[in-house]
Amino acid sequence: MTDDESSPPFSRSPRGGGGPQIAWLLPLALTGLVVVLAWKLYESTPKPVNDKNAESRPVTARGDLAADEKATIDLFRAASPAVVQVTNVQYRRDFWGSNQSEISAGTGSGFVWDAQGYVVTNFHVVEKGDAFTVTFADQSVFDATRVGTDPVHDLAVLKIDPKGKSLPALPIGSSKTLLVGQKVFAIGNPFGLEQTLTTGVIGGLGREIMSLARTPIQGVIQTDAAINPGNSGGPLLDSAGRVIGMNTQIASPSGGSAGVGFAIPVDTINRIVPSIIRTGHFERAGLGISEILDGVVDGKGRRGVIFCSFAASSAAARAGMKPSEFLPDGRLRSLGDAIVAIDGQAVESRADLFRILDSREIGQEVSVNFLREGKEVEARVKLVGVQ
Repeated sequence: MTDDESSPPFSRSPRGGGGPQIAWLLPLALTGLVVVLAWKLYESTPKPVNDKNAESRPVTARGDLAADEKATIDLFRAASPAVVQVTNVQYRRDFWGSNQSEISAGTGSGFVWDAQGYVVTNFHVVEKGDAFTVTFADQSVFDATRVGTDPVHDLAVLKIDPKGKSLPALPIGSSKTLLVGQKVFAIGNPFGLEQTLTTGVIGGLGREIMSLARTPIQGVIQTDAAINPGNSGGPLLDSAGRVIGMNTQIASPSGGSAGVGFAIPVDTINRIVPSIIRTGHFERAGLGISEILDGVVDGKGRRGVIFCSFAASSAAARAGMKPSEFLPDGRLRSLGDAIVAIDGQAVESRADLFRILDSREIGQEVSVNFLREGKEVEARVKLVGVQ
């Protein structure tokens, strides 16, 4: 083979067209694309906006408070020293009964009744309590003694020894002249948050709620001022700072404020508290019946209240009424008389009976209609004091 016929040291690809150059350019193109994308991402990323020279802005003068704001502030400042937190303490012994401990059974609210140290609150705030403490707005704490209670109206009175402390009593208003739409103010300790003020209006009057004793409390004030657990026993005030009610219940599916709260009217409080202070309890007008049943009392579907028993000295006995009779083994022998009306007002339940008699006075005579062996009888009955 001649030199001219020898193969060249590098031969072209049979397909021609520069394969090594393409392989070299592809990584370069990808690198460029990555650089472009990175730059786009950098441009779209928010840039820091810090300013090392930033300073607090000057405070704008507020100007004077509105007249209604000033009035609310003044009302709270005047009333809050008389509003207290009531702590219910219960005693517990260990398994062996040798060691006794104190357990807080809950807190509620109350307010000073007079300078002698009487404090009013709800019965359900002090129920089952063995000892009580009262905490004032200035955080001074006093041991309190239970003076007495009235479960049927959900009221209770405690007594503290002021020990020289000046006790400001809240002025008392009247619930008879209240109007729907009036501004009201509630002060108390909801959820243990001391000295909390909430405001609202009277949303309704003449409401009725049930006490723990399952008796109706009448003339109740409805308000949209926020009332929550812990507000119980605290005062509801009018815009003059007078007590017009005692916050006691809420209507709520969740247990928290839903804008419907209830307060015992001050006229009821002012009627009952002095009696509790004097005697330790409240006597209301009644028939002296110890046990009653309500239900259908004749074959016509008429409803009434049936006597189970009452004392021989009771007003019912003196009027010639007859209680139910029972066999030695406790079974019913015969039903007693059944009240169907008092002073012309129908009595269909125990609540009706209480509702009517609660507005009467001890010693007052009332007309009682009752059924005996299917016949309706009317009698005049002089009411006696009952607890």
